[in-house]
Amino acid sequence: MKSVIWLGSSLNDVRSFSPEAKREVGYQLSKVQEGLEPSDWKAMPSVGPGVREIRIHAGSEYRVIYVAKFHEAVYVLHAFGKKTAKTTQPDLALARQRLHVLVRERSHR
Repeated sequence: MKSVIWLGSSLNDVRSFSPEAKREVGYQLSKVQEGLEPSDWKAMPSVGPGVREIRIHAGSEYRVIYVAKFHEAVYVLHAFGKKTAKTTQPDLALARQRLHVLVRERSHR
């Protein structure tokens, strides 16, 4: 089972979710750790190859952007509450930037 590594403020962001949403994030990420697909997700090629978004419907809408293509861990790039139908450019840019840093750090190991 892969570990989950939270990048930037993503863990604190999830901690700010509703109790129901936090439980659902934990459940969905445990599925990803086991190599399974989350219940509701979509690919996020605009962020980077292999990046996916878990969609949480718990009263409000929540999203968790992650990458699981690396053998050592599931990396949570960004987590946020969603207020519009389209993911905002700042949310996408933040996830992209965290992915870029992750890839650069992994190449220097």
